[in-house]
Amino acid sequence: MIAEIGHFALILALLMAVVQSTLPLIGAHKGYESWMATARPAAIMQFVLVAISFGSLTQLYLTSDFSVLNVVQNSHTAKPLLYKIAGVWANHEGSLLLWVLILALFGSAVAVFGANLPPKLRARVLSVQAMIAVGFYLFMLLTSNPFERIFPAPINGQDLNPLLQDPGLALHPPMLYLGYVGFSMAFSFAIAALIEGRVDAAWARWVRPWTLAAWCFLTGGVALGSWWAYYELGWGGWWFWDPVENASFMPWLAGTALLHSSTVVEKRDTLKGWTILLAIITFSLSLLGTFLVRSGALTSVHAFATDPARGVFILGLLIVVIGGSLALFAWRAPALVSTGVFQPISREGALLLNNLIMATAAAAVLLGTLYPLFLDAIGGDKVSVGAPFFNAVFIPLMVPMIVAMAVGPMLSWKRADLKPAFSRLWAAALAAGLLMATVWVIKTDGPFMGVIGAGLAVWLFAGTGVELAERLRLFKVPLSDSFSRLRRTPRAAWGMTLGHLGLAITIAGMTGAGSWRTESIQAMKPGERVTVAGYEFIFDGAKDGIGPNYSIVEGTFRVFKDGKAFVTLRPEKRIYNVSKRPTTEAAIHTTFFGDLYAVVGDKDPNGAYVTRLYFNPLVAWMWGGVIIMIAGGGLSLTDRRHRIGAPAKRTGQGAAVAQAAGA
Repeated sequence: MIAEIGHFALILALLMAVVQSTLPLIGAHKGYESWMATARPAAIMQFVLVAISFGSLTQLYLTSDFSVLNVVQNSHTAKPLLYKIAGVWANHEGSLLLWVLILALFGSAVAVFGANLPPKLRARVLSVQAMIAVGFYLFMLLTSNPFERIFPAPINGQDLNPLLQDPGLALHPPMLYLGYVGFSMAFSFAIAALIEGRVDAAWARWVRPWTLAAWCFLTGGVALGSWWAYYELGWGGWWFWDPVENASFMPWLAGTALLHSSTVVEKRDTLKGWTILLAIITFSLSLLGTFLVRSGALTSVHAFATDPARGVFILGLLIVVIGGSLALFAWRAPALVSTGVFQPISREGALLLNNLIMATAAAAVLLGTLYPLFLDAIGGDKVSVGAPFFNAVFIPLMVPMIVAMAVGPMLSWKRADLKPAFSRLWAAALAAGLLMATVWVIKTDGPFMGVIGAGLAVWLFAGTGVELAERLRLFKVPLSDSFSRLRRTPRAAWGMTLGHLGLAITIAGMTGAGSWRTESIQAMKPGERVTVAGYEFIFDGAKDGIGPNYSIVEGTFRVFKDGKAFVTLRPEKRIYNVSKRPTTEAAIHTTFFGDLYAVVGDKDPNGAYVTRLYFNPLVAWMWGGVIIMIAGGGLSLTDRRHRIGAPAKRTGQGAAVAQAAGA
């Protein structure tokens, strides 16, 4: 009965989305206020219905109802409660249901909190949002029904992929989808603006908080996936340029560019068409990621579906959404006239450079990801595009962007001069140069890009600090005046500062872990010892154990530093009872300067165990930097201007009263 309730609620949600996608749009075109007013209750009701459907599927998992095929394929009675819940979205059908739940959540949020939006714009935004939902509802109901019954019902399920039975993977998909789907709001605002033929500072103010929220969630989702790969897969790395990793990284790059370009629209009334195009591209890349994961085009632990029919349906949806939106852009974009003008050397110019580099980087990642698939589709040789290509193309693109990130905030709007900006950054340049020289002396056998990365991290960190000091006029005015400026600084400005500082710390972590990692792979018997990066690992052997739904082989390493006991590491190898598939649970000890990382593998006929031992310098700085970046985005969201949107223009007596009060 629960399955039928969930299925019926999904059908009703489709019907509600059809109403929401048509009546308000027609009403906005004809000027029918009552028709436009249907958008708000329809969006809220659609969310309620999808929530009922999602709650029904969750209940089926919690009760282990094996009369439902989806539960059979992804659950088991012995599975811990957390992974029964996570199993709801750790599969193709359930993840799509989560996708539309978040889509409906964002739509209902606009309906509830968008009271200050112009009625026509709100109606069009919610209609476009519902059109996207209609496509995904049809996809689920026609090809991917999460409530499909199976008869006769088996006694037990097939369990969830062991690699997905992890806290990081339980949180990673919802966080990622909040980012993916969150960019649908920027897309909907962009399409509504094209239909209306109007993009101005008010539009940018309304769309910016939705873009910022999506960016924060996607940043967190990508970081969680990278963190999971680091500690779960046992290879000591944090990024492999896997096609599915790239699928989440591309919209992040485009979304970062969109976040910056919308600032230019808001403050300078320029880059309108470019910002609209970025909004379309960002969400299109999110949809492309959905296609790659669910079409069967990729083989990955992240990929869910292998049914060609599903892939064809998503490809058709992709063509309709992307092709239709780009056609509308080509038709309506010439009407979006920008009034703001600026010189190349200006803050607008720096932000535009940021945009162009981010867009180029996203295009390079897209090319490297799709080229093997395209070559295979036309009958060519199978090729693999991996880390060497992406590192060779992506990293050089980032160098000028990071240099510009410290310079851009020092430039004035409209027109500026580089010489005064660089003269104020002499301390940052000096700090970066000294660190690069020090690293070069200490790590002469390391890669040269490690030296460049260390310098860039310090340059951006120090440059951001200099910009903050300039904003507060620190040491140039009395300290009391600087504190007064500190209190008056908008939260959005603080968010930008935190975001740039966080990126600098993240770059330092990436540089350390990517350039100077030390590893040692060998077979070890109990009592044997290996030295890695000055740490002595003594292997005390391994013992068997039992977990909730798996068996364990737990190794023990005593680690010594300078002859003194430092830490004990206990990595595990798990064999899950149902699937008999192994997983690696690395033992990690984090210090300020790096991670000690130990993995225990199979036992050979001589009684030795394959072990992997690593020292990853500064790797934890990556996660810390990402947390600071997300905190910066969250702080910006609390800015009053983002919470209330653009104020409505007042005329007549109200404007006179406001002017008198301001005077």
